[in-house]
Amino acid sequence: MADSRSTRDRILDAAMNIFSAKGFHDTKLDEIVAEASISKGSIYFHFPNKEKLFIALVDQFADVIERRAREAIEHESPGIGRVRVALEAVLETFAKYRRPAKLLLVQAVGLGTIFERKRMEVTDRFALLIQTYLDEAVADGSIAPVNTHIVSHAWMGAIYSVVIQWVYTGEPSRDEIMEALLPLLLKSVGYQD
Repeated sequence: MADSRSTRDRILDAAMNIFSAKGFHDTKLDEIVAEASISKGSIYFHFPNKEKLFIALVDQFADVIERRAREAIEHESPGIGRVRVALEAVLETFAKYRRPAKLLLVQAVGLGTIFERKRMEVTDRFALLIQTYLDEAVADGSIAPVNTHIVSHAWMGAIYSVVIQWVYTGEPSRDEIMEALLPLLLKSVGYQD
């Protein structure tokens, strides 16, 4: 099982490198096979096609982002502090993994129904995470009661738009985003420092 895991990881690493260099459409599975130093059968054992491989990369990156956010809030008390720390962790993760973020956020747009469904699944996953922290903030009185479901999706839209611009162009800087976006989001739920 460890060897199988290692092969899968090598495939994902190679796929990230090739997709990042050539884009989704111009990447051939044979190039990933060569980069990973595996047999063609190995790639098909783990991923039946290029789309499934790309989706696995999206899932892997989403897992990293969620893990970093959860680790960051681990020692925070429930409430608005968790919201702030989780957002900071997400932005730091995007900064650290800018190349995969650009590939998965920019190139995945317009790749068809499978990718659109995956994008919506990831968006819903992170909106639910935000909603959980907002619900805690409402429960502890940090913010007044709001429709946290709608607010979390609105926040995802704002975060997504700013992060897409950031990973694509490098502007605005992470610090500028934190200085402008975080207060805007917090004010949208009535939170004042």
